[in-house]
Amino acid sequence: MTDAASRSGAIDAAELRRRTQELLAAHPVAGTDRVDFLKARFDAGLAWVHYPQGLGGLGAPRSLQAVVDVELEAAGAPDNDPRRIGIGLGMAAPTILGFGTEEQKSRFLRPLWVGEEVWCQLFSEPGAGSDLAALGTRAVRDGDEWVVNGQKVWTSSAHLARWAILIARTDPDAPKHRGITYFICDMTDPGVEVRPLRQITGEAEFNEVFLTDVRIPDAHRLGEIGDGWRVAQTTLMNERVSIGGMRIPREGGMIGPVSKTWRERPDLRTHDLHQRLLTLWVEAEVARLTGERLRQQLVAGQPGPEGSGMKLAFARLNQEISGLEVELLGEEGLLYEDWTMRRPELVDFTGRDAGYRYLRSKGNSIEGGTSEVLLNIVAERVLGLPSEPRTDKDVAWKDLAR
Repeated sequence: MTDAASRSGAIDAAELRRRTQELLAAHPVAGTDRVDFLKARFDAGLAWVHYPQGLGGLGAPRSLQAVVDVELEAAGAPDNDPRRIGIGLGMAAPTILGFGTEEQKSRFLRPLWVGEEVWCQLFSEPGAGSDLAALGTRAVRDGDEWVVNGQKVWTSSAHLARWAILIARTDPDAPKHRGITYFICDMTDPGVEVRPLRQITGEAEFNEVFLTDVRIPDAHRLGEIGDGWRVAQTTLMNERVSIGGMRIPREGGMIGPVSKTWRERPDLRTHDLHQRLLTLWVEAEVARLTGERLRQQLVAGQPGPEGSGMKLAFARLNQEISGLEVELLGEEGLLYEDWTMRRPELVDFTGRDAGYRYLRSKGNSIEGGTSEVLLNIVAERVLGLPSEPRTDKDVAWKDLAR
């Protein structure tokens, strides 16, 4: 540790490099099992350095995570396959850290980060999508447990998940936002039934989930009874940042494949397509740099409503870029490689063909908060515009029209 860092008790970049090299020396990449290396990294506080000591971090500034990542990448160290466990990393973990008990943090964060336990999100329902606070899944107290009955929908990775973050109604006499409680649900409970939902792509990466007399111990409640909506806001704000603010290189994401096709296929070029591609390339680069600025702002605290703007841009750009790519390819763009029904572990936008990208991007303006809802959030909470009238705000949930 440098003299200045030593005097202040802070962790600086030099100290993180030293600790990373110690990890690599004690657990050589070539001779260490992948999961064992990841566990050692977590225990060394190098998983997410801004988390507290003992929970995969060192209490260091979030901005210093890149110091560790660069050192480990250069050494060829394995990562925790973040795309496969994105819901756990981007949504469950920050919520558990913010509202969980010490026992919950110790139990769940390590296997979550290592990837031993996959998580899913049981929020949306057939009658409560954009208006999530209208959810009707019920949780009734029974001694030290809660009995949960209801249906959830659009649940990505439910077929793979060991645990779920769940919001359920615990007080139907309270207004809809105030009668909700937040739980950790065991997806192996016999009352949990997962059914695939086949998408326009032919795959079923998400599901509908039926909960029948599912028993959840009160020890798996996050936050206070009836305070689930406030807890859920932490999840949702982090979700939008994780979707719209992902770190990508220049020409990463959807703009990459279409730019590559443009360079390699001069026979497909037209003046009009050239102008549209240039416009979208610039917009994609602006969005990428804005995402980088947003991540830097996270150093100072929790994500705010600005993440909704990034997610809006992500959805619009993906749909416009994929549409341009299909048009650029002409007849080739009408082909679709495979309509086989399968249940994938992750979404692979850039590893598939143009037809897949075009179809899959249609869901970007729905998942993680619809674009219409996010526009309201940006208008009210970023721009400070007057909120829309909400006549049901103080009405008991049980008295709402359905």
